[in-house]
Amino acid sequence: MRSLRLDDDLDDKVRRAAAIRNESVSEFLRHAAAQRAEDTLASSVREQFADVAGAVHGGGGRARHSGQAFSDLLAERPPKR
Repeated sequence: MRSLRLDDDLDDKVRRAAAIRNESVSEFLRHAAAQRAEDTLASSVREQFADVAGAVHGGGGRARHSGQAFSDLLAERPPKR
């Protein structure tokens, strides 16, 4: 179990936001804490793999020149009006 202190302004915002969502203040704060924890942990995992993400190159293939092929295709089409 945890407890926390909020300044008057934040306490007022939390109470109003909880009322809008039709939740208790405790429920609102639990959801907010859970979302913040998930976001933080997810970004932590991304950062852990940042040095290796995208480091593997498959050597390319048919998709290697797809950007140029798409540009050529668009250049061939008459403009729509």
